[in-house]
Amino acid sequence: MAKNTKWKALIRQLPKRTIEWMSCHYCKHGHNYLSHLQCFLNDRDAGTLPTDDENLQEKVGFFDIEASNLKADFGYMFSYAIKQLDGDILGRALTPTEIRNFTFDKDLIKEMIDDLNKFTRIVVHYGSDSKFDLPFVRSRALKWGFDFPLYRSIWVHDTWRMSRNKLCLASNRLENIARFFDIPAKAHKLVPSAWQKALAGDSASLDWIWEHNKEDVVTLEEVWKKLNLYVPKGKASI
Repeated sequence: MAKNTKWKALIRQLPKRTIEWMSCHYCKHGHNYLSHLQCFLNDRDAGTLPTDDENLQEKVGFFDIEASNLKADFGYMFSYAIKQLDGDILGRALTPTEIRNFTFDKDLIKEMIDDLNKFTRIVVHYGSDSKFDLPFVRSRALKWGFDFPLYRSIWVHDTWRMSRNKLCLASNRLENIARFFDIPAKAHKLVPSAWQKALAGDSASLDWIWEHNKEDVVTLEEVWKKLNLYVPKGKASI
């Protein structure tokens, strides 16, 4: 049952054109890719699919959140940003109304899940299992009763882990890695007063946090591009 649920989650995120392609293209075992979904995943990740169809390429997004607390039972998400590889930024910050009427991040979490499902690989910094971003938003999603992306439905890369394993720096913080590579880092830095005022629904502070969030995913993309060629593609799940 769990395996069937996993495959259903995979099929839901694929474009119709890709599903049609899978039905008439075959893996090394002589079965079409809809019958052998694991072969489709293996061949896609290895880059050996017998086509150059852009719908079958990984859709990479750079993901970061800002929150009112480091723990999801005491805090809620202020904003999320997902930057498309070489593309636009999806996401937004909470509105003052959402804070003052105590709905907090309920609608924001639902929008975030919809956006996460547009990607096949998410890149985070200190955000994978046992770290911060993904465990936090999974916790918030489950609290609100939403279906968070299932195991193996989206892959994840963590640049914190990549830096720790492949570089030798005094700190593996994103800002320090960016400084090392002369990558411009955020202009809207973490200001305690902005986070405190945002808790009270201050519009200017929420705007500051949103700019801070967007700057982080821009930096994250550039850091990933520096390190990506030195690590395996990997099949760690969100």
